[in-house]
Amino acid sequence: MVGIPAISHVLPSLEIIRELVARGHRVTYANDAAVAELITGTGAELVTCTSTLPVADNLWPDDPIAAMSLFLDNAVQALPQLRAAYDDDPADLYLYDIAGYAARALAERQGRPLLQLSPTFVAWKGYEQDVAAQLWELPGAGDYRKRFADWLAGCGATTLDVDAFSGRPERALALISRAMQPYADQVDTSTVTFVGPCFDLSGEGNSWTRPADAGKVLLISLGSAYTRRPEFYRRCLAAFGDLPGWHVVLQIGKYTDAGDLGDIPANVEVHPWVPQRAILEQADAFVTHAGMGGCGEGLLAGVPMIAVPQGAEQFTNADRLVELGIAHRIDTEDATAERLRTALIELTTDPEVARRSARLRAEAQAEGGTARAADLIEAMLP
Repeated sequence: MVGIPAISHVLPSLEIIRELVARGHRVTYANDAAVAELITGTGAELVTCTSTLPVADNLWPDDPIAAMSLFLDNAVQALPQLRAAYDDDPADLYLYDIAGYAARALAERQGRPLLQLSPTFVAWKGYEQDVAAQLWELPGAGDYRKRFADWLAGCGATTLDVDAFSGRPERALALISRAMQPYADQVDTSTVTFVGPCFDLSGEGNSWTRPADAGKVLLISLGSAYTRRPEFYRRCLAAFGDLPGWHVVLQIGKYTDAGDLGDIPANVEVHPWVPQRAILEQADAFVTHAGMGGCGEGLLAGVPMIAVPQGAEQFTNADRLVELGIAHRIDTEDATAERLRTALIELTTDPEVARRSARLRAEAQAEGGTARAADLIEAMLP
């Protein structure tokens, strides 16, 4: 497996790695030392591949071409590291994250099979016209494409078209529920298989205890990257603090200090990090940034969601949750205490929302998750 050290790209496939190790396979995982503990915890062997991506401080540029350039720069410097590790000890099968361009170049150079593990939605018929074409009109896009093409021509890859190399894997597992995929009926299922979120559905079961006096439980989490939001958290405290019958779990991440939030109501517990899936299994509602991982956990738990997107594809995800009839979208600037509280009450008192949530939970669980993903991976081994 080859990945990048962004938590939202590491967590979705960890249980697959753990399962492959448990089935007796020798599994190495090339990634930055910053995520070593997560990787070695699965039983896989860490192959240190230093990353240049700004994940430690989450200092990503707003310009999409500049952000894409960072991933290309990372791939260019990662490929020699991967070659040093794998040229004399090639894998029987390479798994790689969507941002692991160097892994595809290495596998094609070696003539080895490879499989992409996508933590987010995949391309559909017409994707290049619907989405990618808009990117290529942006300032700097021409230089970026030329630099990418020049790298492909010289690195040993056999797929030399930039669009095909970066956006059209030969084979992929989508680690998301099909319900979250835009234009799902236009996805080429001969190359992409939806296996649903691959979470450990048993390991965290006792890691959080629902208070005995909690009538209902609300989890608030903006994930791992977009957590420097003290003003939003204060609005949440105003919206849900002392709300009769509700117990609130607020995750604030590593960028916000609890002392900046003012007085914490008695019905609210505040933490830098929480066992999110375990709480959701016991929760009644979820305020989320609508990252794909959070959406998947919410669907598997069958809880209605208030989506407050922060960046990237989260706006698309939030709209999809609304289309599914299980969420309200409230953008950060519009997230007043009154709107947040009204949305929570409406979602949790609507029987139709409850029915839709239960149906989507059943569908997500039926997609197979970790076990099915591991079966499909094994089927690709020589």
